[in-house]
Amino acid sequence: MRRVVKAVDKMRCFRKRSTLPILAFLLTFLLFFNLYMDDEYVLEAERRPQGETLPPPPPPPAPPDRDAPGLRDLANSSGSINVTYRYLAGLPLARRKFLTIGLSSVRRKKGNYLVETIRSIFDRSSNAELKQIVVVVHLADFDPAWCERLVQEITRRFSHHIVAGRLLLIQAPQEYYPSLDGLKRNFNDPEDRVRFRSKQNVDYAFLLNFCANLSDFYVMLEDDVRCSRNFLTSLKKVITSREGSYWVTLEFSKLGYIGKLYRSRDLPRLAHFLLMFYQEMPCDWLLVHFRALLAQKDVIRFKPSLFQHVGYYSSYNGAENKLKDDDFEEDSVDIPDNPPASLHTSISVFESYDVARAYSSVADEYFWGKPPVTGDFFVIVFNESTKISRIKIVTGSDDRQNDVLRHGALEVGRRLAASKRGQQCTSYITLGEFKDGRVEVHDVHRRVGFDVQCVRIVVTASQQEWLIVRTISLWTAQPTAP
Repeated sequence: MRRVVKAVDKMRCFRKRSTLPILAFLLTFLLFFNLYMDDEYVLEAERRPQGETLPPPPPPPAPPDRDAPGLRDLANSSGSINVTYRYLAGLPLARRKFLTIGLSSVRRKKGNYLVETIRSIFDRSSNAELKQIVVVVHLADFDPAWCERLVQEITRRFSHHIVAGRLLLIQAPQEYYPSLDGLKRNFNDPEDRVRFRSKQNVDYAFLLNFCANLSDFYVMLEDDVRCSRNFLTSLKKVITSREGSYWVTLEFSKLGYIGKLYRSRDLPRLAHFLLMFYQEMPCDWLLVHFRALLAQKDVIRFKPSLFQHVGYYSSYNGAENKLKDDDFEEDSVDIPDNPPASLHTSISVFESYDVARAYSSVADEYFWGKPPVTGDFFVIVFNESTKISRIKIVTGSDDRQNDVLRHGALEVGRRLAASKRGQQCTSYITLGEFKDGRVEVHDVHRRVGFDVQCVRIVVTASQQEWLIVRTISLWTAQPTAP
């Protein structure tokens, strides 16, 4: 027995003696690694000749909008955030949809608009559109009684959508949230305001993280919104028109975090970004920095707006919030199709107001050229010949009402051929003349009897005023049933 005890004591001593060198080695390695990775100015000093002045330490990190290391972190943060969600109602389907609509909601001191927002999403969508969407609601309030009452009401009103996999109610448990105490007091916001907006950033981050693999695209709404009729069809038209162009965010409302569209593949990075800077500023401000970090310099916002803010009382302390989007239209089916095309003109272009701006449905974009002369043209050449039903062209602007096309004709053509100014059609038919700077023609496909390859504006008389082509809107004809 004594031999066994002595043997055990020797083993304990051996483990202690062998562990100490290992720990010492690890500590030394970590210290060296930390010096090597973080204190680059020390290593730089060692490479300098003796007597040369040592540069000052690097400045503190820049704010998020100029933070290059933040960009590197963002690029590496493409994986999902490890959160175990509670499923309050519904389950995601295995089949990927076209669009996820995300909402985050908390208990308000006054009013509750969530049920009506969900109703608007479904009521404003056709049966064909409903098959392409999934709505995810993140109940981000930690009052279990409120959540239970709301889940019961939503389940009772929208049970068929839940069963069909079109509506999910989820919650990220409170233990996954970072501390909301002792936050930065940015922008002179009171403490409760900082706490509210910081938590909201985390709410949205967890929602985005959950939705990353449900669909091809994602649109963020707030929980007090009314939708335009057939908004999904309008979204798809815009997405199709942007094929081949780079974008991070497309905007379909000019208010807050309403109607912001993303590709689903960008959601993990956006979720990480919101978590990284959750206490710095409100979510709609962070979105501007996120877009800029991913190299989309300008806002890409479309008119008419597809979503309208309807909440009268804010979710922050029940304060009044009367904001309305004056670009909102209840019926969005009139959005043009504008098939993919190339554009060129013989008119001298002013600065960066190029021809593509007139063909875009982005708000406040237009073509601006120097005074045109007789014979100048502005031509749109479709990638594929297309059956066109309607054409509407508007020149001039509210600010420059004199910069209209005073004398011009609208033509459509076919049979492409190469020319010095690019491809042109060899045969054209005149559809109408400009009056008061605009022209609109209906039933084009019935009037011309062929699929259109080119649409051309021809200047029929010189003018001294410059020319703004504000919008070129084209609608394709729906195929007739056999």
